[in-house]
Amino acid sequence: MSANGKIAMITGAGSGIGRSVALAMMKEGYSVVLAGRRQEALDETVALGVEYEVPTLAVSTDLADPVAVANLFTKTKEKFGRLDVLFNNAGSNAPPIPLEDLTFDQWQMVLNANLTAAFLCTQEAFRIMKSQVPRGGRIINNGSVSSQTPRPNSAPYTATKHAITGLTKSTSLDGRKYDIACGQIDIGNAATNMTQKMSSGVLQANLDLAPEPTMSVDHVANAVIFMSSLPLDANVSTITVMATKMPLAGRG
Repeated sequence: MSANGKIAMITGAGSGIGRSVALAMMKEGYSVVLAGRRQEALDETVALGVEYEVPTLAVSTDLADPVAVANLFTKTKEKFGRLDVLFNNAGSNAPPIPLEDLTFDQWQMVLNANLTAAFLCTQEAFRIMKSQVPRGGRIINNGSVSSQTPRPNSAPYTATKHAITGLTKSTSLDGRKYDIACGQIDIGNAATNMTQKMSSGVLQANLDLAPEPTMSVDHVANAVIFMSSLPLDANVSTITVMATKMPLAGRG
């Protein structure tokens, strides 16, 4: 597959949803910037996509560090000259323990990984996208279905994912004058290493343990590709992609 001339950055690209989206972008001919904590995992994603023969850049980055994020985007601009798509996907979670037992450090870790990182990357993307020629670009945020409805013992994760919805809306509004579109994908029970435990039981709102169905992560990647493929005068503001029979509707 030859490069299509567009540049996409995926955060959290070393595993799970981020890896799947990065590979899908490569297959579609995007030049891809891969960001995340572990250089070895990022390099592994690049190796998995080598058959697509598109330029890549893998940068180990602490996405909650403003200096590291600025360096990531500087390297992107130096290598590719522009940025067309940013997928804010990187995230983390605290242990599923009662709210009152969470430590401040656990709270802050999730806040940094899920919200601060997305804000910092969005800010740097604005700086590139508003000044490049042709002007503009697209930002897609991973909101998770937890941006809509919580699970038990998930206060930090749910709070940050609700906040991502606010960030998405503000980004969409503030990006208009620069031809920057912003949308959100809310994902439910995509089959990755993080969701393997769902087959053996997940804590429900009534505090019972029950297995939950999952779906192929490829469906998430396909949705991100669709969102990215639109011209900048069209935008998917919010989309939910979830396992059909997962207990989201009526949760609680």
